[in-house]
Amino acid sequence: MDERLRVFSNIDYVIKQIDPQLSQKSIYLSKFLAASASGLFDASLNYLWDETIIQLRKRVSQFDLEYFYDNTVGGDRRKNFKTEDDLVKLQDSELINGANEIELISDVGFKHLTFINYMRNWASAAHPNQTDITGLQLISWLETCIKEVISLPIPSGAIQIKKLLANIRKEPINADNADEIGVFLTELSEEQSNSLAMAFFGIYTREDTDNQTRQNIKWLLPLLWKAIDEDTRNTFGIKYGYFSANHETEQKKLARQFLEIVEGQKYIPDDLRILEIQNSIRNLLNAHRGSNNFYNEPPFARELRRIVGIPPKIPKGINKHYVLTLVEVFMSNGNGIAWDAEPIYLELIEHFDSHQATIALLSFTTDQISSSLQIKLCKQKYVELLNFIKPKITNASTIELLDFILEFKGSYSEMRSDSRVQRVLKNLEILVK
Repeated sequence: MDERLRVFSNIDYVIKQIDPQLSQKSIYLSKFLAASASGLFDASLNYLWDETIIQLRKRVSQFDLEYFYDNTVGGDRRKNFKTEDDLVKLQDSELINGANEIELISDVGFKHLTFINYMRNWASAAHPNQTDITGLQLISWLETCIKEVISLPIPSGAIQIKKLLANIRKEPINADNADEIGVFLTELSEEQSNSLAMAFFGIYTREDTDNQTRQNIKWLLPLLWKAIDEDTRNTFGIKYGYFSANHETEQKKLARQFLEIVEGQKYIPDDLRILEIQNSIRNLLNAHRGSNNFYNEPPFARELRRIVGIPPKIPKGINKHYVLTLVEVFMSNGNGIAWDAEPIYLELIEHFDSHQATIALLSFTTDQISSSLQIKLCKQKYVELLNFIKPKITNASTIELLDFILEFKGSYSEMRSDSRVQRVLKNLEILVK
């Protein structure tokens, strides 16, 4: 059967899921249909992706830009992101990650969009390739982009967070309504709590924030603090260190005030090397996830090795982030291995202790690694990693989980949902704190 027939036999049902006004105004969807009619499926995928990214940017801009940027952009780059126009400065992968962080797209949507982005990068007209896209694949990706981005209503929890952020900038909060808001805060997931706390920090430490807004955050932060994880708390300490290292006196003072609200001064890092490592990790991930990573990645890998040293000395506050970064870059981007960088990754992984090896093993539970495991090469590299770190793991339950994963016959990207895996994970939570 002509692959074009497969597309147009199903297109009416899929397109009907889009608001008619939107479908009429969408230039890229029109180009998608024209390219599909001509059998140019690689070009069709490119147009579909362009439309998805445009709609995702609109979705973010209609939400709360500061909230989005506070959770998506770190370090010195953050000051360059203020308006809707700055969204184009983000790589597509950053946009998707950020939208997932603040739950504008679901975990399932994030997983599917990550795979479509991979296919768009390596199987569409965006790059020379020898990959054939079928009609059913194309129509499936179209439906995914429509359901997960183009026509998806903003989740109710995200809408409530948007209202809260708007209100703390406008209305004074007292003990009574703080308790009312506290009830809402207890209903948030840990991920939502982490993201909201990041937004509170960003608002509080901005020099143009008024005193009333800061006072509102003082009422709410203690109610939120107990729900956020240690990684997020450590991030606030690292940000304080950035302000200190960059001689940003006012923001440093405000960051300390923020931590003092919840007696969180212990999260201020004693070792300012943590700032160097964090910046190096961020640069490496940006290179890894961006275009031309085979050329851009190795210098940043060498820079990370230089900063952490051999044997590596990793401050506790950034240990988990360091390990997860090495897992992600070692697994590749799915299209090929950065050969000049891989020996560096292996050298650093070789020095993992038992705790770090356990974090690496359990990395499949994170959204980023789980999503990457959809891709054949990434799965192969993850298995290679497990065999490499196996001698470092000493806990009996952890060894049992590792062996189970190596023998797992299902989809690795779905593995974290397996009931048998979840039972073991519950017992191992304490090992990766």
